[in-house]
Amino acid sequence: MEERKQRKNLPLIVGLSVFFILAVALATLCYQLINRVGLFRQPGELSFTEEIPTTVREKLQESLGTTELKANVQIGLSHQLTKTNSDLLYNIYVPVSDFYDTNVSISSADLETATLIPLNELDAQHKLLAIDNNYYLDNFQSGAVFEYLELTGESSQDLDLIHNLIKDILPSFPNSDNVLSFAQTGVTALSRGMNAKLKTTGDAKYFSAKISDYLNKFDLTHTSNESSFSNYATENNICSHPDMIDVITSSGIDIIELTGNHNQDCGDEDAIATIDLYHSLGLQTVGGGPDQITAAKPLEIKQKNNHITMLAYNLSTGGYTLDDTPGANYYTLEKATTDIAAAETRGDFVIVDVQYNECSAYVDTAENTTCDYADSSAGDQIGFFRGLIDLGADLVVGTSAHQPQTFELYHGKPIYYGLGNLFFDQYWWPGTTRSLVLEHYFYQNKLLQTRIIPTVYDSTMQTELMDAESANKFIQRLVQARPKDSEEVRK
Repeated sequence: MEERKQRKNLPLIVGLSVFFILAVALATLCYQLINRVGLFRQPGELSFTEEIPTTVREKLQESLGTTELKANVQIGLSHQLTKTNSDLLYNIYVPVSDFYDTNVSISSADLETATLIPLNELDAQHKLLAIDNNYYLDNFQSGAVFEYLELTGESSQDLDLIHNLIKDILPSFPNSDNVLSFAQTGVTALSRGMNAKLKTTGDAKYFSAKISDYLNKFDLTHTSNESSFSNYATENNICSHPDMIDVITSSGIDIIELTGNHNQDCGDEDAIATIDLYHSLGLQTVGGGPDQITAAKPLEIKQKNNHITMLAYNLSTGGYTLDDTPGANYYTLEKATTDIAAAETRGDFVIVDVQYNECSAYVDTAENTTCDYADSSAGDQIGFFRGLIDLGADLVVGTSAHQPQTFELYHGKPIYYGLGNLFFDQYWWPGTTRSLVLEHYFYQNKLLQTRIIPTVYDSTMQTELMDAESANKFIQRLVQARPKDSEEVRK
């Protein structure tokens, strides 16, 4: 009886169960319909603010593929004057002006009217300006407008997904890890009056005390040292007291150019010993050596993914070698043509330094602008230096001038006709107390920029950076002395 009753109620129980399941399913569907979830969920949309370029939109949408977002995500842009910790750096814009402009900085208030270009378009034909005296290539943290992509949305999972996709398509930029900083300086001759001064100071680092921190900040620092170290050094000859090596080491100098005409003044033995001393200290040499074959070897620099060939020649100031004796690398057109072509074949950036005929305007102790001009030296200095560019050089620098000379762009490539004295005793002529430091910045075998920093010393023979106002006036003076046809041939 009981069993028959249970059988009779079974359809009712099954029906009620089915009804309950259907009711729950219907309620669930209604909930999903009302709340747009489950079967009725609408995927989130990826949207962009107007300033996001079409190329970026297409790349992101392609990377996203068929992946559905849980909620809407919008991508926009923000701009900062200081680099942040965000890894969504989309672009960097830097202020630039004309190559010959003597301004060095603009204020952040002037950015709206300034000429801004993407950092990856910066080259030696532009002049990079600082912003509020912050120069981008000094620390890569300021002195530019940093443009970041910004994500907004409700789903952290979606934001993480888009964030990772963006990181894969963002460009790389010049920074401290991949930009080679290279300072080229002028004539160094730690001799004569400096030898006399050393007797009173007792420490050769005295001469570099005011500039050593500055020179040490570069990856590479160069100078053209014209005097060898010798026990025969006096206050009357172009030879350096052995303790003067401390000027070189304290200044962070890495490359010694030997194209000068005084390195043999105290004999071949001391000249060779000086070269050996440089090498024992880990310093590289170029433009001279213990014999003509060694003297002619180019210096190949391979650092931070930059390949640079540095060539250095002595044209006609004496002191060169043509045999197995020490001396400077003697210039010939055939040698320069072959050297430059070989460097070009390697794909190197080519720097050519030249010990040219010296300009002499040492007539009195008054200011004299004669040597500012590139056509003031004996011979055709302008034609000669430009000819090296025509041969394929990317940068030409005169390293014999004891007074700074003008500079120019020739076919889009820079020429610096003379850098003046970095360390020397010639303080009685205003022109010979000054020099130019060329701050070169290389990125992927390209010269991003050269910044010119003037130095000066006085009767103390302590070289220091020129103050900002004096430096600006001096650069203006050199710009005015550039070759008259510079504008026409600059590109």
